[in-house]
Amino acid sequence: MKNLFPIAAVVAATLSLAACDSKTATTGEARTTPDAEAMGKTDSAKIDEAAPTSGTAAVAADEANAKPGPDPSTIPAAKAGDAAAIYARPQVPILCYHQIRDWTARDSKGAKDYIIPIAAFKAQIKMLADSGYHSIQPDQLYAYLTTGAKLPSKPVMLTFDDTDLDQFTIARPTLAQYGYKGVYFVMTVSLGRPHYMTKDMVKQLSDEGNQIGSHTWDHHNVKKYQGKDWETQIDKPTKTLEDITGKKIKYFAYPFGLWNTQAFPELKKRGFVAAFSLAEKRDQQDPLFTIRRIIASGYWSPRTLHNNMVQSF
Repeated sequence: MKNLFPIAAVVAATLSLAACDSKTATTGEARTTPDAEAMGKTDSAKIDEAAPTSGTAAVAADEANAKPGPDPSTIPAAKAGDAAAIYARPQVPILCYHQIRDWTARDSKGAKDYIIPIAAFKAQIKMLADSGYHSIQPDQLYAYLTTGAKLPSKPVMLTFDDTDLDQFTIARPTLAQYGYKGVYFVMTVSLGRPHYMTKDMVKQLSDEGNQIGSHTWDHHNVKKYQGKDWETQIDKPTKTLEDITGKKIKYFAYPFGLWNTQAFPELKKRGFVAAFSLAEKRDQQDPLFTIRRIIASGYWSPRTLHNNMVQSF
């Protein structure tokens, strides 16, 4: 267990957010739906190797041919819907992962929600592919939310917070098996430290077509920012990530999923076009800056993950 941040201390705060939306099931086999793993196996058995139409092979083929979404700056304001139109569009399932490693005796019961065992993570991603889900990137989501642009069938966004090394060593090759791309929200204070990614790893992820977003300098709660905090937590980390990737950093994830409306104009004037929270309900006046995600719990089987995706979004 790493000691850079008091994970156990923040677990309760973040878990409370996961229960804020009344539709979100946070534990257990929440309701009776077809077993996603069984569905995936059935689909896979029917695959025609010459022309796959469902399951893992079809998803991988579609992912390989997928086109990136337009850069948000190319979407004219006149074509973008207002807040009400954006809020009214059906939400896309967005999963949030943290550490991907096997549990140890030192891991608390609460921390295990944020630590997904390696085999469980691989099983969850396989279920998504076998069930026909296609990964999307934030530019695609932005175009869909603002203009109604078409998304691939059964879209899902796979996001990773906090820059943990296992996101590179475990998540990256696992997603690559299915042609999936991820969104990595980087906390820059951790770059190059033990058990965290290096700058070269972040650049490689970006070069391979994954999205790099900002997750502040040291995970400081946005609701408490004052004075120089915006420079320390947002401006400097943004420049660091842009120097690493050579690309504009357009997307932000709130530490602990915590946000307030005062943050929206500050993020906008710094060039961010959308921001991601956790399970808390969206702000109806600015839904692009309160895009919901759910934490993929370390306790969840593939079936439970699927049930929660269906219920939450």
